[in-house]
Amino acid sequence: MSVLDDRIVAITGASSGIGRATAERLARRGATVVLSARRADRLDALAAAIAASGGRALAVPGDVTRPDDMRGLVARAVDAFGRLDVMVANAGIGYHGTLDQATPEDMRRVVDVNLLGTLYTAQAALGAFRRQGQGHFIAVSSYAGKRGIGGTAVYGATKAGIINLVESLRAEFVGTRLHASVILPVRVETEFRATIAREFGWIAEGDGPAHPAEAVARDIEACILKPKAEVYTHRKSWFIAVLNVLAPARTDRFIHRFTRRVTRGAPADAVARSR
Repeated sequence: MSVLDDRIVAITGASSGIGRATAERLARRGATVVLSARRADRLDALAAAIAASGGRALAVPGDVTRPDDMRGLVARAVDAFGRLDVMVANAGIGYHGTLDQATPEDMRRVVDVNLLGTLYTAQAALGAFRRQGQGHFIAVSSYAGKRGIGGTAVYGATKAGIINLVESLRAEFVGTRLHASVILPVRVETEFRATIAREFGWIAEGDGPAHPAEAVARDIEACILKPKAEVYTHRKSWFIAVLNVLAPARTDRFIHRFTRRVTRGAPADAVARSR
């Protein structure tokens, strides 16, 4: 028996990046994964690959900005497998640029996907968890939501909202068999920056630690096996969070070196380099 046998895990944003890596890892470890994202072709291919490797996967295309899609995702999981044990709210979109560079449409798009999308996902999962009397909600936020970084005001604000959502749920869940956790990655080696370029026309650059999506997937698995309130996927970033509480102005000077820079209308090869 594998360590995650009999766990039913739904994952949003499962077509690429952290979501895909998490789905593949959990399926290898014995979980049944219910996959959601807008790109149905990618979901179907991923579900087929998992099945070909001996795993169990169900593809349920959907958009996190549509509450009915998230309720439908949970309903499909429960109808197919009898329950939902874990919801991994991973879907999100990046945005780098100073606040004055952001248009109202840019801001609305990032808030709709990152914050409202996570709220809709959590609300849908919570309905099933309450009926079952147990369940685990895991939200993928960002270290930028824990400590603001220059050039990420819009993005970081949505990720900070996710952290507060999870904290509020944890306070509600005390004394129950329900759990809520937040994952706090630093820069992850995915198509994140290429998506910013495609969606908003900005080429983003900036220094700082980075790690592969598979490392975040490993930490999500560990959190499922042993629920934790907060998971810092880059261990040293925890110390910066503590320093920020003790000496926020000093932390500002340290964090300044990681400010994100953007350029508009860069050539196609710059988009490729941003991946």
